[in-house]
Amino acid sequence: MNQFLYKQETYDIIGLCMEVHSNLGKGFSEIVYKDAMALEAKWQHISFEREKELSIVYKSEILKHSFFADFLFFENIIVEVKAIDKEMSAEHIAQTLNYLKACNVSVGLIINFGRNSLEYKRLIF
Repeated sequence: MNQFLYKQETYDIIGLCMEVHSNLGKGFSEIVYKDAMALEAKWQHISFEREKELSIVYKSEILKHSFFADFLFFENIIVEVKAIDKEMSAEHIAQTLNYLKACNVSVGLIINFGRNSLEYKRLIF
């Protein structure tokens, strides 16, 4: 039987994003949704770090340059926020998968607030 890694945690994150989307709707920039997500996570007592700097490991060495994940929830779920009025592209998926691989994190979520209904994709590495 396959185990759903971080099942409750990902449900909690998606739930807070649904709350944000139901209150704000579509049409704002990413930064507005990130601000609302941070407030909602705080109110719901969900552990997160915003604009979390993550090191990239290459053959057991940490590279000089790092990247900043939009959010790191529960210390182990990378969340990338989008506000685009089109479907998530293969590029968005590849970017998030690269982040997971480079940082040795297993679960990522791409959240898109730019459509009539909240869209999300759960990625596993």
